[in-house]
Amino acid sequence: MMPLPIILRSLQKTRIILVAIVALSALATSQSATSPMVSAPLITFTLDFPESNPARYSIAVDATGHASYECTGTVQQDSDPQAYRMEFEVSASTREKLFQWAKQAKYFAGKIDSGNDKLAFTGAKVLSYQDGQRSNTAHYNYSNLQPVHELTTLFQSMAGTFEYGRRLEYFHHYQKLALDTELKRMDAQARNNELAEVQAVAPVLQKIVDDSTVINVVRARARDLLSYGETSSRR
Repeated sequence: MMPLPIILRSLQKTRIILVAIVALSALATSQSATSPMVSAPLITFTLDFPESNPARYSIAVDATGHASYECTGTVQQDSDPQAYRMEFEVSASTREKLFQWAKQAKYFAGKIDSGNDKLAFTGAKVLSYQDGQRSNTAHYNYSNLQPVHELTTLFQSMAGTFEYGRRLEYFHHYQKLALDTELKRMDAQARNNELAEVQAVAPVLQKIVDDSTVINVVRARARDLLSYGETSSRR
């Protein structure tokens, strides 16, 4: 049988080890609770333009390709403004372009506005970039920086697509006869490369295609836009 002093020394060592383990576990838990979660790099574009509809919108795209669009606007002149939000995945090519241009623009650190007060006001624009190391925000009306110009054009083309999606959802629910004109306009702009990320509004286009109460010519046009969106997203 093991002598009592040896047993006591063994128990004491075990107790010290257990105390150390508990302390390390508590420290790790504390660090986890106090350390901020590092999210994926995020680019956000916001446009405030009271003379347009919607008067304000924002688009956010993270480095994984997940994106969101938010606005408050009307569909018809006599309707009340309503908040609208959609989430989607951007195409790989669009995601790569956005983050490449953001890098070329030094992640919007410093001034990006042209400073030319004689230029027409086209809306108060904001570009921001956040990641684990940076948090930059830049305001501008017009920028002479080519990557900023490219970003602005692409974001505005995306917003045009999402606005079609917002109106199509409304018309599909409340005014189906208006779908024909709306889809004609959308189709023309898409084929003129004036819209981007058409695949993002695929859900509402598919609803129109599947709705037997909608006339066939309108369903066919929605089907063509679905195909266009699938093709353009692979470019």
